[in-house]
Amino acid sequence: MDLQQIVFWVLCIMTLGFATGVILSRNPITSILFLIMTFFCISGHYVLMNAQFLAIVNIIVYAGAIMVLFLFVVMLMNLNADTEPQKNTLLQLAAVVSGGILLLVLIASFKSLISGVETKQIDLAHGTNVGLIKELGTLLFTKYVFPFEVASVLFLSAMVGAVVLGKKDSDIVTTVDIDS
Repeated sequence: MDLQQIVFWVLCIMTLGFATGVILSRNPITSILFLIMTFFCISGHYVLMNAQFLAIVNIIVYAGAIMVLFLFVVMLMNLNADTEPQKNTLLQLAAVVSGGILLLVLIASFKSLISGVETKQIDLAHGTNVGLIKELGTLLFTKYVFPFEVASVLFLSAMVGAVVLGKKDSDIVTTVDIDS
């Protein structure tokens, strides 16, 4: 085993351990901290795949911005046993069913992987340009320019929708017919 494989397996074990900590943690703050560590381990996998741009974006966007936002929201909500919602049996059943379906999809994907589907092996040790920023930008603005622009319009409309839904009813000016 070479050093790259050892680092890969150590990152795999750490990622699975932290992800298990996210699920099993009873405290929401420690669960969020485990999730941040999971994102750092995933960024390590990106570095091993020579995708430095994705690693940095994952750390900045997910581990940095979004997880800090989650952490502040959980801390500001000040959850305790009095404000905890009541357990709903129907929601628990829906969670078990959706988890079972996810398990079936994972088993099917692993089965198709093991059944002899050949995958292209990329030798990352001898320098490829697959994950570099220059290659990503070239592909994004040549071959994938239309999906990129569609995604940007979709994100813009989602932001406008979030602002409209987030406004209070008193902020929306409505006209009422007084004569009726």
